[in-house]
Amino acid sequence: MPFAFPDGLAPEVYPLAWLVGRWAGTGVVKYEGIDETPFVQELVFDHDGGPYLRFESTLRVRSGAAADGEVPDGEAGDDAGFDTVWSTETGYWRISSERPEGLPDDKHVVEVLVTDASGRLSLFLGAVGDGRVDLATDFVARTSTAAEVTAAKRLYGNVEGRLLWVEELAAFGHPMGSYASGELDRL
Repeated sequence: MPFAFPDGLAPEVYPLAWLVGRWAGTGVVKYEGIDETPFVQELVFDHDGGPYLRFESTLRVRSGAAADGEVPDGEAGDDAGFDTVWSTETGYWRISSERPEGLPDDKHVVEVLVTDASGRLSLFLGAVGDGRVDLATDFVARTSTAAEVTAAKRLYGNVEGRLLWVEELAAFGHPMGSYASGELDRL
């Protein structure tokens, strides 16, 4: 099926058009001091015609689940028992009008503002092109009660119509390392 731009999408964000929609899937969190924890995720990219995309992401983990991802007794189904919110993020994705020297013609600069319900605000910068988004930040503002995250990297990719992503963090005094990954399908 050929790709069609969403109705009313601003031309400025055409390089991000493949993200628009509702996505859901599974993944895993594992970081220094955090046991491997499976999650389900719902991710929405939408727009109101402005030169940006809005996004919202929610990750839920199983309450009472074993670290190996086993479903607690008496529960069935893909989302069974995933009733504890691990994280919620909202934000905006924009294509920059600036083109740094050396950026390939098939890539565009992307700016992503992420707010996390746990008290963090991050500004990611990166590039989008050919169904791939590479982002990095070392600008993380946080409240006094938020987790100490000092830097992060994210990679999003369209792989045969699925949205795959990975995130690395520098947090709690640890150097940059793998934090989470997910595989999502368009709903």
